[in-house]
Amino acid sequence: MVPQDLLYTESHEWVKVEDGTARVGITDYAQKKLGDVVYVELPDVGKKVKRGDVIVTVESVKAAESVYAPVSGEVREVNRDAVSSPGIINQDPYGKGWLVVIELADRGELEGLLDPAAYAKLVGE
Repeated sequence: MVPQDLLYTESHEWVKVEDGTARVGITDYAQKKLGDVVYVELPDVGKKVKRGDVIVTVESVKAAESVYAPVSGEVREVNRDAVSSPGIINQDPYGKGWLVVIELADRGELEGLLDPAAYAKLVGE
């Protein structure tokens, strides 16, 4: 089930817009494809990112995958719990398994993201 209060990318990141910031994680679809997540590498707080940059590496028992910045801006917060307990990404990808918070540099970039209906269609839900 695709949450209706989020925006999405074709590379399976989700975005929750909150007061000028974007909370970012990987979708349930992505975590299921990865399998058990065993390692997460997060960026430093304060890092400036551009839309499309690799911002996080997530490793599972199957593969290592890059997580891309869905928007440009500055990393304001990272989820250290995802580093110490990477399994929370599998257990709660839309909640406790979030990865980074980015301060939005250009709100117009949000228009390039997928709405829930478009993402559901992409993943066949």
